[in-house]
Amino acid sequence: MTTISSKIKYKNTMGLAAMQGRGFYYPMDLAFDSSEKIYVLGRGHDGDPRGCRIVVMDMNEEYYGTFGSFGNENGQFIWPSCIAVNSKDNLFISDEATNKITVMSKEGNYISSFGEFGSGNGQFDGPNGLAFDHDDNLYVVDHRNGRVQVFDEDGKFIRKFGKPGDLSGELNLPWGITIDSKNNLYIADWGNHRIQEFSNDGDFIKSIGSYGKKDTDLIHPSDVAVDLKGNVFVTDWGNHRFKAFNQNGDLIYSTRGEATLSKWAHDFLNTNIEEKEARSKSKLVFELPGFDKDPHEESSHVEKYFWSPTSITFYKGEIIIVDSNRHRLPVYLVS
Repeated sequence: MTTISSKIKYKNTMGLAAMQGRGFYYPMDLAFDSSEKIYVLGRGHDGDPRGCRIVVMDMNEEYYGTFGSFGNENGQFIWPSCIAVNSKDNLFISDEATNKITVMSKEGNYISSFGEFGSGNGQFDGPNGLAFDHDDNLYVVDHRNGRVQVFDEDGKFIRKFGKPGDLSGELNLPWGITIDSKNNLYIADWGNHRIQEFSNDGDFIKSIGSYGKKDTDLIHPSDVAVDLKGNVFVTDWGNHRFKAFNQNGDLIYSTRGEATLSKWAHDFLNTNIEEKEARSKSKLVFELPGFDKDPHEESSHVEKYFWSPTSITFYKGEIIIVDSNRHRLPVYLVS
């Protein structure tokens, strides 16, 4: 079942699978700078880390190059998870393997890093979600420590909140985070199958969702975004869906996905005629008997569907989703 809101509509898809150059290989997250360039953070694959890099593009799919690579040196990553941009257009990247936050210029030059493994102040155990508040303080989701830590832009520890658990205000393997116009925090509480809202000081406000496969349910949500009306947009990672709730927590939109070919994909097919002809003869939409109760298996076979979406960003009336296993960025209009 898909619940449709006339105020949320699919627009287009950006990107394509590519281990090098123009394209993504298991992208994880994205962020915009002040000039509206997009920095798409790729993780790559265990067997082929070439996709571990940052691809620079814009909403018109203009390609500006890549930087960053797999490794332990400054400006390199092992298991990058999330990316955020501060008011100075510096990039902050979390790395779950090295347990540090790397700071780079928008041109790709290494600036600094902070963090180490542990459970003390300023230490991490699998940092992922990142967000800046109105004062340029950085909120870091400390995944396996079940908390959020707050730093200034120089990486100096300010405060922390949260603890592991399943009660309201507690966190179980949290992932994505966003901050709304009121400076309230929304966290994708991955292990508890819900979205939690907190004040800027970490006081619990409310939660949305519970475990299940119905449209109103969530299974391991990976990220969250909020618009000026208070609508909450969620990548429902375990159900392979994009969902939206109003500020009261009522479902207003849910879809398995409706992606089409991107500009880059069309360019690829136009220069690979045999593949284009083979695709034109293929049946891309078909029934999969027995797979309807297994969304992961279904998504792996049906091209238009989301397959493990990891990130969601609201930007100037549009929602951009990082569809990781499909190596693309579906875009939706929100009015």
